[in-house]
Amino acid sequence: MSATDRQRIERVPGSRRVKLTPAPGTSAEPVPGDEEADAVAPAAGEGSGPNDERLKRDVPPHY
Repeated sequence: MSATDRQRIERVPGSRRVKLTPAPGTSAEPVPGDEEADAVAPAAGEGSGPNDERLKRDVPPHY
């Protein structure tokens, strides 16, 4: 792997933060498969286990 095939660190002007350049072979654009995954999410109540209701009622003691 050569140095040109890797992500680089770039400074953000006026900030203490840095950002990475995009990884080789990737794109920031969403792919159609990403949008379909959200639509297929199970509705509330489907596939629930025996402890789901108890876990939803329980809250930590500091609440």
